[in-house]
Amino acid sequence: MKLRRIAVQNLRRFTAPVQIEGLADGLNVLSAPNEQGKSTLFDGLQALFFTPHGGSGKEIKALQPHARGAPEVLAEIETPKGRFTLAKRWLSKPRAHVWQDGRLIAQADAAEAWISQLAAADAGGPAGLLWVRQGLTGFDESGKKAQDMAREARRDLLSSIAGEVDTMTGGARMDAALKRCREELGRYATATGRPLKTGPWKAAQDRVEELQAEHDRLDQVVAELRHDLSARARARSELAELTDPEASARRQSRLTEAQAAQANAERHAARLDTLNRAAETARLRLDGLDSRRKARAAALAERDEAARATQAAGTRQAEAETAQAEAERAALQARDALKTARARLAKVETELRSAQQARHAREAEHQRKELTQRIAQAEDLRQQADATRREAGQGPDAKAIDQLERLARALEQARALQAASAARLEISYAAGREGAITLDGQPLPGGKALPILRVTALDLPGLGRLTVTPGDTGDDTGVDSAAEALAGALRQHGLTDIETARQAARARSEAARRLSEITATLHALAPDGAEALRQRLAALPAPLPEDAPEPPTLDAAEAALRQADTTRQEAEIQAETARDTLEAARTETARALAGAQAATDRLTRAETALAQAPETSEAELAAAQDELSKAEEARAKAAAEAPDLESTRAALSRAQSAETSAQEAIARLNLDLARLDERVRRSAEGAVEERLADLVQDLATAEADLARITRDVAVLRRLESALESARIAARDRYFTPVANALRPLLHLLWPEAQLDWDDAELLPRHLIREGAEEPIDILSGGTQEQLALLVRLAFARLLAQDGRAAPVILDDALVYTDDDRIERMFDALHRQASDVQILVLTCRQRAFRDLGGQQLQIRAMDPAPDSLLER
Repeated sequence: MKLRRIAVQNLRRFTAPVQIEGLADGLNVLSAPNEQGKSTLFDGLQALFFTPHGGSGKEIKALQPHARGAPEVLAEIETPKGRFTLAKRWLSKPRAHVWQDGRLIAQADAAEAWISQLAAADAGGPAGLLWVRQGLTGFDESGKKAQDMAREARRDLLSSIAGEVDTMTGGARMDAALKRCREELGRYATATGRPLKTGPWKAAQDRVEELQAEHDRLDQVVAELRHDLSARARARSELAELTDPEASARRQSRLTEAQAAQANAERHAARLDTLNRAAETARLRLDGLDSRRKARAAALAERDEAARATQAAGTRQAEAETAQAEAERAALQARDALKTARARLAKVETELRSAQQARHAREAEHQRKELTQRIAQAEDLRQQADATRREAGQGPDAKAIDQLERLARALEQARALQAASAARLEISYAAGREGAITLDGQPLPGGKALPILRVTALDLPGLGRLTVTPGDTGDDTGVDSAAEALAGALRQHGLTDIETARQAARARSEAARRLSEITATLHALAPDGAEALRQRLAALPAPLPEDAPEPPTLDAAEAALRQADTTRQEAEIQAETARDTLEAARTETARALAGAQAATDRLTRAETALAQAPETSEAELAAAQDELSKAEEARAKAAAEAPDLESTRAALSRAQSAETSAQEAIARLNLDLARLDERVRRSAEGAVEERLADLVQDLATAEADLARITRDVAVLRRLESALESARIAARDRYFTPVANALRPLLHLLWPEAQLDWDDAELLPRHLIREGAEEPIDILSGGTQEQLALLVRLAFARLLAQDGRAAPVILDDALVYTDDDRIERMFDALHRQASDVQILVLTCRQRAFRDLGGQQLQIRAMDPAPDSLLER
């Protein structure tokens, strides 16, 4: 389909009928300013092809002009079947007509069906591939319905031009199979792969889990019943063994014998204990006598040792006292020498301070002269700065002079405008008469146009005076307003004219420059101000009195100080050594005194201990030894005859434990038998074994059903995966035609660039440049609109090659494209125009001036028909 003429009436601003004629096969351009109705024509075409004539929604009411009326749209098109005229009217007396060669071939619903089939077959328009409305710079159509329709149009086109395609690997049949597979899978599972809560897979799982839980419960009950029967048999056997009369008599006989043996062993143990105590008493007595004899011998030895230590301590004390006296004399001499050295050092330090003060006084005198001079210079600069600052504050500043200059330029422009629109007088003199005509006494030049702004009197020598009245063409309002504005601004600053203002501004600027220089010099001379210099001057030390004695030289004073300090340090070392020696002597004396006192105390204690230690005879020791020997002999004999008490106790404990355990076991077994009898009786009444057998069959059936459903789900998933794999494998076959058509267009902008395609949307997903993948949605607005347009041009060529040519209509589709790329986009449009009809609607007249192509205009229809549908 190709457009040949478009006409509208009662369509927004077009209340009277207008039309665009002469649409050629290739590139057609309608370039006009904003508000001229280009987008209105686009919306009218959209309504003609995609909105039924009976529609009255907001999209149709939005087409009505302010004066109301019934919107009408007509388009003449050309197809392989011939030339046709399509027309529709909405709201008032709605109609739809299709004519061929002036003959009405369809109207009303038949006409709608004819147009709908034409639009769907061409896969074009705002809901398809090729029409781009104003403001749509990317791939996303407005609204989900438009997006779905555009996607289906792209898919149908690719399916038809992809060549031979396998039955289930592309196009509508593969999509239908994949959709059916997913619907069937959706009966069983969710999108995440889990069983659907209301589906048969989940129901089968729940049934198996329910039967398995009941099976496990009954199986546990049967196991418990069998365990109880076995436990009851064991308990009856064990109880019979424990209550047998012979077994009871044996246990009782062992208990009686063990009790008699234990009583005999305990009596023998009491006698042996008495003998042990007697032997221990005899040993303690012998040990006591032996210890007493050893203690006396030790006391004698301690007394003799203490006497020797007392004598040695007295000798050490006398020697320490003599050494302490010598150290005290040496320390006294060292202190005297240190005192003398310190006094000499203090005197020398005083002489050094006098020498330093003299030098500081000489340095302060030099600083005093320098600071006095800087203070005088700073005061002079401050006065200059005050005077210059006053000058810098006079006259218009930069902002004011800018305003005055703008007003002066405005006045000049007003005068130039007035002169341009005013009447003009041009004089041509005869030879030898140049300058004969005068104005206010001044000769007028010839051959030059003179603007006449007001009543003007010209003196013509020999003829008289010529008065020229310009009429209304020289309006003084703008000039007077501009002059008054400039005069008012000058009065605010006390100025008379703009030149005086400029001189005052220059004087102010020069004063500001000089003030900056003075301020910088003053800051360098007195960074913290003149007051800080005065404070530094006041802080200088006073000069020395003229009658002050002459101090020693600084070098001599420093040498004397070093000598005195060396003498003082040596005296301090000697005094410190003497103090350490005296302290050591005193410490030694104290230790000697303490040692003598300790030795005396030790001798006293030794003599006291010796006096208190009794003597022990040999006869007492022999008697005690004989007593001990007899007691140990009796104890040994009794120990050899004693029975093993621990063995008798163990035998008795075992006999008692056996009897007690037997009685406890009999009581426990009787209780267990009663409990087991009751549990066996209850289980037998429930027929659990029969119920378990029935449940095993039900569980097997449920597990078989679940296995079948699980297998079906696995098969459906495998089928879905296979179909998806087949779709991906067929992608290259689908996208090869559009990639071939798009490649030369794409390389006009980016050499070697490629597009990566989305399988589902059939739109570009990434732009690949220099090996890097860039998602389409993060590209700049200009790059996105350029890609969108190139892709649409590629699809348009494919449609044309498939015998379904459709016009590409672009309503201000290059709003973000820079000057360089727009030239290359123009090349792309011309490249495609050889096969495709392209209609460009734009308000960018200057930018699209170099596009070329068939230039179109919106013209009024003459004569104007009452209705576009009347033929």
